Amino acid sequence: MARAPALTTGLHPRFHDRNPGPDGPRERDDPMIKSIPLALAVLAGAATAATAQETPNLTIYTYDAFAADWGPGPQLKEGFEAQCDCIVEFIAADSSIGALRRVQLEGDTTDADLIVGLDTAIAGEARQTGLFAEHQLDLDGLSLPETWTDPTFVPFDYSHFAFVYDEDVVSEPPQSFEELIDRPESFKIAIQDPRSATPGLGLVLWIKAAYGDDAAEIWEGLAPHVLTVTSDWSESYALFLDGEADMVLSYTTSPAYHVFDEDDHSIHAAMFEEGHLAQIEVAGVLESSPNKALAREFLDYLASPGAQAVIPTTNWMFPVVDLESELDPSFSDLQQPSSTLSIAGEEITANRDAWIDEMLNALN
Repeated sequence: MARAPALTTGLHPRFHDRNPGPDGPRERDDPMIKSIPLALAVLAGAATAATAQETPNLTIYTYDAFAADWGPGPQLKEGFEAQCDCIVEFIAADSSIGALRRVQLEGDTTDADLIVGLDTAIAGEARQTGLFAEHQLDLDGLSLPETWTDPTFVPFDYSHFAFVYDEDVVSEPPQSFEELIDRPESFKIAIQDPRSATPGLGLVLWIKAAYGDDAAEIWEGLAPHVLTVTSDWSESYALFLDGEADMVLSYTTSPAYHVFDEDDHSIHAAMFEEGHLAQIEVAGVLESSPNKALAREFLDYLASPGAQAVIPTTNWMFPVVDLESELDPSFSDLQQPSSTLSIAGEEITANRDAWIDEMLNALN
């Protein structure tokens, strides 16, 4: 953050030459001298007020992992403040869905200038609220698994949903949902609740995209293999790491963390023949923001190579620009799907609740 120059408060040398002590001449009550401290105090207060007015605050709603000390938030805050002459404040919810719900409740009274961390599964719903302004940015240079034409939201990272396994435990992973269903019932997976966790909703959409009207049958086949449905991703991933589940619903980029942080090359993402659904995380400016120009500057920064270089080893997702040699080597050997599945945002918004019920009915 750029700082305002310090106000000079030292008195002119002639005032320090006088000695009011017993060995020197007595000072007269000079009204000019008495007025100087008051004048300086007024000037200092005015300078502080002016600085506060001239340094805008950019308030960003996001999810807790993004704003955490180990997430991308702190580095992105530092990087943007260095160029914007502003103060960035992240306010974290327990999930991106939670951040959206908060803005919906607050409406035009929200303090948020933008939301960072929505994804393509809920972007359609977010757009329909009418709370978001268009980004007005040229995004032709992005590198994504699908063409990006959305005028409202700016993507900043992506990965594909996948089941992650340890090769020391699962030597031959299933290569499709049908192969997973055919495994013995002792073969267990940990998944997340689609009502509270983004990956859980991603699995619902993945199966629907791959199997359409036959999705309910796939869920019925998976039911005996589901160890548990957790409320969030971290709980289910912990079960996998503790050896209680053979595979866990996560991302194709999850193995990069184990390589980077633990030098562990045994964790992999199973590649399914049906293809994989991509999760693209996005950010959007709120229509009610008094700082739209600044918020759009942040979106432009978020999609820049400098900011994108922060994303891979803090959010464990792929960047949306080609970083070439700057991409950490832990990402270089990751397996990638042969095809990317997708569902239109409007279709998700219209059918999400019914598709979730389809899953819950099968598991119950």
